[in-house]
Amino acid sequence: MLQCKTSCDGLLQLEHEVLESIVHKENVMDVYEVDPKTPLGRGKYATVCRAVHKKNGTHYAAKFVKKRRRNQDQMKEIIHEIAVLMQCSSTNRVIRLHEVYESSTEMVLILELAAGGELQHILDSGQCLDEPEARKAMRQILEGVLYLHDRNIAHLDLKPQNLLLSERESCEDIKLCDFGISKVLQPGVTVREILGTVDYVAPEVLSYEPICLSTDIWSVGVLAYVILSGFSPFGADDKQQTFLNISKCALTFEPESFQDVSSAAIDFIKSALIVDPRKRPSVHELLDHPWISLKVSPPATLSLKPSTDITPKSTPIQQRKSLSCITESTQCKSTKDFQTKPKRNTLSSFSNCLCPQCGAACRHLTQPTVAKSTISIDRGILC
Repeated sequence: MLQCKTSCDGLLQLEHEVLESIVHKENVMDVYEVDPKTPLGRGKYATVCRAVHKKNGTHYAAKFVKKRRRNQDQMKEIIHEIAVLMQCSSTNRVIRLHEVYESSTEMVLILELAAGGELQHILDSGQCLDEPEARKAMRQILEGVLYLHDRNIAHLDLKPQNLLLSERESCEDIKLCDFGISKVLQPGVTVREILGTVDYVAPEVLSYEPICLSTDIWSVGVLAYVILSGFSPFGADDKQQTFLNISKCALTFEPESFQDVSSAAIDFIKSALIVDPRKRPSVHELLDHPWISLKVSPPATLSLKPSTDITPKSTPIQQRKSLSCITESTQCKSTKDFQTKPKRNTLSSFSNCLCPQCGAACRHLTQPTVAKSTISIDRGILC
């Protein structure tokens, strides 16, 4: 495994010699045909385009990341993302990093191309996953999170936009991506930071308590709720109510959305959505849950089902216009874990992002997300 140092704010650091050996100084356009007119994703500080290697014809995703944002150098954060991807090179549950190029203004990450796009695209089409497909998807997501947690890496932005499909409309092979706000959590070091995506953020984050690996578990619970119902569990008509729903874990399962969902699946969601991060199960425990481990009989159907007949309490995925990526400054102190919980909403697009990596309209949030209604975020409410 690649040996990296970790700073007190949870960022991986690469030795200068290592960085020099992996970063190409030549123009990426001399090696790859890049199509900037039809980007796979775009944010204020990052753009992802399809790239084709000129010699062998292999297709990749090229992520162009600005080295300076808001007149501040962002190389530490970019190097951290590169290092995390390098640490995860041995698993199929994380998108692969192929090469890195550098220009005067940008770093270009050449990544494995997931031809099926984001899991969010299925939800945007007005569908949610049938329970067997949802179980299959959640198992793969948990496998990816387990790989990260075994290395003390907290993703902190698990959501359908950051789950990529190898094939269109198929959950046979899911990969985690976008580690721009991930953190490496060291024993004895506390990391506090306001970051994540509104509907998936844990209560600890909103309370500015220490981040811990269990923070991802909360997001796993929200993900399961979302892909089974097409709704976010805590989204409200305004951000204050949304955050209140998260903090209180105001969790309901409307019959219209969950009438075909098994009690085992609902128990799985409830077990992850616990306010106290110390009481949440580990990834190992969730993988052993009866719903995931198939210790209960699976439901009969296996196809995608339209998420219709939505209750007034939530809003359909397609109507979700502005979910946000929340971020604030990091502080390092002494030890303690922490986690976060999201709210009840439907899945839809993000336009307001406060991500330190990408700024006001980042790659983390340019895609749709779940929520009951539109939510716009400002830093004041989270401070």
